[in-house]
Amino acid sequence: MSNAPDTMNGSPAADPAGRTSRAVALQSLDAQVALLPYALLLFGLALPVYGWICTYARDRMWMLASLAAFAVNWGAFYGGVDWLKRHPGSRTNLGLRTRVQILGGLLWAVTVAQIATVAAGAGLAHDELLMLAIGAAAICIFFSAPLLPALLIVGPTAAAAPLLYLFADPASVQLGRIALGAIALVMALSLIMNRLLRRQFALAAEREQLIEARAQSLARAEKLAKSKSDLLATLSHEIRNGLTGAAHVLAAAAGAGGRSAPSREQLTAALGAAEDLLTVLDATLDMETAQSGRLAIEPQPFDLPRLAHELALLNRPLAATKGLELSIHVDEELATGEGAAVADPARVRQILANLLGNAIKYTVRGRIELRLARTASDRIRLEVVDTGPGLTPDELDAAFEPFSRIKRTAAGVPGAGLGLPLARHLAQLMGGDVTAESAVGIGCCLRLDLRFDPDIHLGAPDEALAPTAPAQGLVVQALRVLVAEDDALHAAMLRSVLEQLGHHVLQAHDGQRACELAQICEVDLIMLAGRLPVLDGPQATRAIRRMEGPAARTPIIAIIGGDSDEATACLEAGASQVLRKPMTVGGVARALAAAMRQNRLAPARLRA
Repeated sequence: MSNAPDTMNGSPAADPAGRTSRAVALQSLDAQVALLPYALLLFGLALPVYGWICTYARDRMWMLASLAAFAVNWGAFYGGVDWLKRHPGSRTNLGLRTRVQILGGLLWAVTVAQIATVAAGAGLAHDELLMLAIGAAAICIFFSAPLLPALLIVGPTAAAAPLLYLFADPASVQLGRIALGAIALVMALSLIMNRLLRRQFALAAEREQLIEARAQSLARAEKLAKSKSDLLATLSHEIRNGLTGAAHVLAAAAGAGGRSAPSREQLTAALGAAEDLLTVLDATLDMETAQSGRLAIEPQPFDLPRLAHELALLNRPLAATKGLELSIHVDEELATGEGAAVADPARVRQILANLLGNAIKYTVRGRIELRLARTASDRIRLEVVDTGPGLTPDELDAAFEPFSRIKRTAAGVPGAGLGLPLARHLAQLMGGDVTAESAVGIGCCLRLDLRFDPDIHLGAPDEALAPTAPAQGLVVQALRVLVAEDDALHAAMLRSVLEQLGHHVLQAHDGQRACELAQICEVDLIMLAGRLPVLDGPQATRAIRRMEGPAARTPIIAIIGGDSDEATACLEAGASQVLRKPMTVGGVARALAAAMRQNRLAPARLRA
């Protein structure tokens, strides 16, 4: 049984060495099975000799029993071969197959013992018949050679009886020594053959693994090529549409071609096209980062019902413009405030925004509901239920494939087909999952399942973090914000967004100046670009964290261009949050609120 320690349970080993050992054991069994027809033929030819041996039996009944035993063994071997042919699935059950094949070999070993017993009382033919039994034992050893456990068990068992009878008679001791030497030689040669076969089987198994690895690599390459093709097709379509619309409106605003200034509706349409384009780019970058394994996930306890309320409040105006009712229902068990979901709050917000955004986007009339409940002691579920067009099972499966859009429902609706695939991938990275159930003409139910810790008490939410302007998302109380950005366009955009949110902005053009202003000015929050002159973002963050006084505890938001390595460097330097370009009003508002919540700091002037 030393072939493979893990081959008796019928389950493949996880490591490569275990897989090779299992494959060797399987090929050893197959090799022994391949010899069965020859064994059957040989024993069939030996039947007349066996019948002659049986004539030396003590009586007629003994002779008939011996012949019956031979027939039973022959039938058992034939039945084993037929069973393997009719049950190909049993081929991978190594434990069962090994036991069956060893048992078959032991049946012939018992038959050899019976021949030796008949030969012991055969008078003048005693020595000849015992040597024939030794030959039969050698045949058993040869046919057991491919499978090491069978060779070690069946071989000695088959040779034991004739050798004992030879050594038991003083007149045949010398013949017994010759027979023992012959059996030892056959065993040695069989062990050598087994060793060579196992080596060949191992090489064949490694070759199969290399072929499998090559096939997997080819499949990954093909999937990557298709993903890139889909990415280029999607981005080219979305970018062309978004930029074309924005360009026409800007041309009208600039008076190009003598046209009149754009109307409010045109400006709104251009703004919507630009926002859709930013959404597509953000989703594409997130999906690429997540699939490459470079997405940073930071699980922590957080208040999922509060997050759901915030998103419902944020999306209610958009739903109202389409005539949709948006409501939220929280199970009474969660309303007590005991327990918390355990995941990355920023990624959960992104998932819920995708699910809720899809529901609003595709629902024409009716209502949308957010439902929160615990499904187990350590699991919490949020459902987004809508009365939209619904999907068939095939369409639902396709909806979770990257860059796949359902033609029946997506006509005229912008998007890249990444919302649901990205949501599921992010949820799985956090130990959860996103599932869906839908019916055509009735609607869709999207479920987000996350881990839940019932022993955590988060306490009452900070008033300073309560949203005060739902139309703009998560807006904190007016803050003094220090911004360090050397790109004039990005600096102007960020300043405009912050002032739109009601905050006061202090601006620096390099990291060194940002550190100086943080030391001498009283600010509530600092926003640093990742790449800055003199001191870059991580260097400036470390310098601020080494300062004495309240400046060292000021929340810092790192503004990056989408590189995960840059994000990691900023976070390791001490940044509270990371905000990726291009920025939106909602994204900046959420980053501000998350940074203030994470640091548990009220504005500096409120502390004074």
